[in-house]
Amino acid sequence: MIRRFILTLMAAALLLPQLSFGQELKVMSYNIRLNTEKDGTNAWMYRCPATLEMLKDQQPDVFGVQEALPEQVRFLEEWADGYECVGVGRDDGKKKGEHMSIFWNKKNIKLMKWGTFWLSETPEKPSMGWDAACYRTATWALMKDKRTGKKFYFVNTHLDHVGKQARANGLALIVDRIAEINPEGYPMVLTGDFNVKPDDPCLTGLDARMKSTRKIAAKTDSHHTYNGWGKASKDMVIDYIYISGFSACPEYQTVTKRYSDRTFISDHYPVTARLIF
Repeated sequence: MIRRFILTLMAAALLLPQLSFGQELKVMSYNIRLNTEKDGTNAWMYRCPATLEMLKDQQPDVFGVQEALPEQVRFLEEWADGYECVGVGRDDGKKKGEHMSIFWNKKNIKLMKWGTFWLSETPEKPSMGWDAACYRTATWALMKDKRTGKKFYFVNTHLDHVGKQARANGLALIVDRIAEINPEGYPMVLTGDFNVKPDDPCLTGLDARMKSTRKIAAKTDSHHTYNGWGKASKDMVIDYIYISGFSACPEYQTVTKRYSDRTFISDHYPVTARLIF
């Protein structure tokens, strides 16, 4: 009798992850590295097949890209099977410049509404903020998971690589905007290349409102996210996935796998997180 009871408990424990959790949502942040000939054998024309292979392997439900130029966005729209996207060029609010686009698997995810704002003193129009070296934006989308009926927000950004004030104020603007656009308190995902390490003071306000999946995931890693084509130091963690409103994060992963026999598919590794509503 006792033996049967123990076996029943063991069987239930094996089923518990399936019984207690709802449908998972897999998200990704990916600095795709802009298309420039100066990268030589690491130029986009040589890396693009590997990116498609990575997406097919990882199968994110939603992912945000950074540094994507218009031709790179068009390539993914055409060749990344099953995905659609939204986003604008940061230089003119249309096509010009890098896009912080959001892609989603249209089989699993429905787009409800979306928008873009600039990380500056005039966020509603193309503009450069504070001491930034470049125009910087954040793209946001309200989405619905078709499998669960759950709504959530996804925000994707790229903070400035030079201006300390621009990074701090830009991230503070994002945190405030997140609160404004989400009065219903839907779960929220924030992805991006923040160009700062995890101990940077500019993350303090964000850490008070959201959680880094790298820190809270049941299964995680400590790998650097910026590789610099193999030349970066091992402490270069500058790409992030932050969340709020989800019940659990079973796994965070830095995707260092080789694709199409390439050592690097970008000068950043994609990062992924599996989330439970």
